[in-house]
Amino acid sequence: MAKQTTTIPFKGTPEQEAELQAVIAKWKGKEGSTMPVLQAAQNIYGYLPIEVQTMVAEGLGRSLEEIYGVSTFYSMFNLEPTGEHLIRVCLGTACYVKGAQKVLDELARVLDVEPGHTTPDGKFTLEPTRCLGCCGLAPVIMIDDDVHGRMTPNIVRDIIAKY
Repeated sequence: MAKQTTTIPFKGTPEQEAELQAVIAKWKGKEGSTMPVLQAAQNIYGYLPIEVQTMVAEGLGRSLEEIYGVSTFYSMFNLEPTGEHLIRVCLGTACYVKGAQKVLDELARVLDVEPGHTTPDGKFTLEPTRCLGCCGLAPVIMIDDDVHGRMTPNIVRDIIAKY
């Protein structure tokens, strides 16, 4: 099994665990229970750390490998907590040909985080994505709900400073 790379420690509460156990009890033994339980677990915790995957596996009587496989196959599941600010970098065709990869590389350098991960302080998550629907402003990034168009690597630091 691949190693999860988050540096943010798991901080589940007894209340969250009780809520998850109630969901597991509702679905235990039912056909097709994995997806709804994982969706509920992510809603409860905000992501699916290995500790939560283990509770789901044990609770449903499934292997951790099976739960991990589902958790990593579907893009809707996050194995790391999402940062306070979500930065999405469009790598769709229009953005890509206008330099989005260089913008992504500069964001990764400035934030000191690999794309697809969260900064150790939990402030930013850097997510490469496909079309954000703002092709006329290419290259585009979104920070939370704010669109920043016509991005260049040299303005990345100034944009990040606002957050």
